[in-house]
Amino acid sequence: MTTATIIGSGPNGLSAAIVLAGSGVRTTVLERNGQIGGGCSTAEVTQPGFLHDLGSSTYPLGAASPFYGSLPFTIQWVQPHAAFAHPLDDGTAVVLENSIEETTDQLDACDRKAYRSLIEPLVSNFAALVEEILSPILHIPGSPFVLARFGLSALLPALSLARSHFAGERARSLFAGVSTHSILPLETTASAAVGLTLIAAGHTRGWPILRGGAQSLTDALVRHLEDLGGRVETGHEVTELPLSDLVLADITPRQLLRIAGSHLSTDYRKQLERFRYGPGAFKIDYALNAPIPWTARECLRAATVHIGGSLEEIAQAERTLSPNKPFVLLGQPSLFDSSRAPSGRHTAWAYCHVPNGSTEDYTESIERQIVRFAPEFRDCILTRSVSTPKDLESWNSNLVGGDILGGAMNVRQLLFRPTQSLYRTSRSGLYLCGASTPPGGGVHGMCGFHAAKMALKDLNI
Repeated sequence: MTTATIIGSGPNGLSAAIVLAGSGVRTTVLERNGQIGGGCSTAEVTQPGFLHDLGSSTYPLGAASPFYGSLPFTIQWVQPHAAFAHPLDDGTAVVLENSIEETTDQLDACDRKAYRSLIEPLVSNFAALVEEILSPILHIPGSPFVLARFGLSALLPALSLARSHFAGERARSLFAGVSTHSILPLETTASAAVGLTLIAAGHTRGWPILRGGAQSLTDALVRHLEDLGGRVETGHEVTELPLSDLVLADITPRQLLRIAGSHLSTDYRKQLERFRYGPGAFKIDYALNAPIPWTARECLRAATVHIGGSLEEIAQAERTLSPNKPFVLLGQPSLFDSSRAPSGRHTAWAYCHVPNGSTEDYTESIERQIVRFAPEFRDCILTRSVSTPKDLESWNSNLVGGDILGGAMNVRQLLFRPTQSLYRTSRSGLYLCGASTPPGGGVHGMCGFHAAKMALKDLNI
């Protein structure tokens, strides 16, 4: 029987394992940590009874993932009332509602038609669009006209698109905030792509969280893998290339070089060494005695809140990554999932983008931004747990310098991620299957799915 070893039990590693085991390959997943899941896991890091997602927490692409949609079990998505909220200094907020009309009603009158003309075509064709953008970048499009129409706007810098399409602050701020999920300066080519995709997802599949925390998805994937005959070994750090017919590595180029460098060609090693990592994250998890007291109460409608004010302010924050006034992404999952905290209590997380490997403490600047829109926030804090970029990488070595996307998502590294050979390496039977491969970061399982399909094709299985 053909054997396969998967290095890493993150969402992509487990997805690859499921595809292989489902094709009759004897599959083993090796996980360094004692807890499975990598960036899709949950633990009590503040106080007993408070469940915090250690990495990912909100899943617009997870809910839209063709692979997850094909699985023979129900994923316990929880849909907040709205996808995300963006508070403004006038005491109001712009909220991305499921309805385009309810969203445009919040915008300045001059931008309502422009928003609909930009977003409605993406929403109408979202299923086809997702199939395209969650495929390897270099593929024959199944819906070329949908992809072409998306590309006309997606290739723009987010800053340029916001300024050219919208005249009012509310629409510009909304688009700037959601575009920061690219973790690129908003002046960067194609930084608009992420904003457009996530807005369209919000109007179709929503921005759900997972009931009981991110760990529930990991646990469900593992149960399905075991049903298929696969297994997971925890506490097993891989320091050299495993002996197996297939090895699929849910790791980044840096880890692959460390584990298998001597087995790779000189040219391929040089290509991996040129791979670039993006900014890091500085994250705080909170145990709270009450919901966050937003000035704009409509922020309580969403599990995700974008904190940064105007387009210009957000663009500057993502350009400089300065601790003076960072753009802050905040989650408040216990508003919609009471299992996350004891009765009457709540959890929240907040993070900002920082220079890769930064050692600066952003705690005060993050909380100052939250207090700007929720003046009594600090009165709610019971306990905080701070994770620096170094802490994140120590917990999960894929988070190099705190980079949560497995490498910078610039144009070059979207087209050739991490090299022109994509999932294949220079060694036969060895593949990369993590977020450093197409379609990149985000919990959707498609990197592992595509890598496993390529491995099976190469073996004629």
